[in-house]
Amino acid sequence: MKLPALARASPKMWDTNLQRTVYMARTCKITGAKVTSGRRIHRSGKAKKKGGIGRHVTKTVKRQFKPNLRQKRIWVPELGRYVRVKVSARGLKTIDKNGAYNTLKKAGLI
Repeated sequence: MKLPALARASPKMWDTNLQRTVYMARTCKITGAKVTSGRRIHRSGKAKKKGGIGRHVTKTVKRQFKPNLRQKRIWVPELGRYVRVKVSARGLKTIDKNGAYNTLKKAGLI
């Protein structure tokens, strides 16, 4: 089965068995940080200091916490080449601290 041009060009993965698109995981390859779910508190009313009777919690609403991901080309001097990695900002700090080769090897990317 030939994939449509849009499916090949988009950042999605095409699942031929299920005939649907599957999005790539938002996961840092170094730290393992991924999307987590949480809740946001909904409040109604006017604050007392603004002349109201106070704010009241009415319900909680689901939300997502997403990692600060970047697609980076990291130069590895020991290999003499670039390695393309999806890494979070914290993962970049880890690479700066411990070195590219050691960090990528520990993560199993080289």
